[in-house]
Amino acid sequence: MMLAKRDMKSKELAEIIGITEANLSILKSGKAKAVRFSTLEAICKALNCQPADILEYVED
Repeated sequence: MMLAKRDMKSKELAEIIGITEANLSILKSGKAKAVRFSTLEAICKALNCQPADILEYVED
């Protein structure tokens, strides 16, 4: 959702933060088991947002 708000493509974000499009896809799908704080920081910096804007807690 934040990508759309910033009019940015996944490929562009992946290049900016230095991860593969495949890894970004895993993060976007919610299938990632973990995310490094440095990656989260890079995403927030690139999208000019806060972690709460892109993360959601869902109880199993």
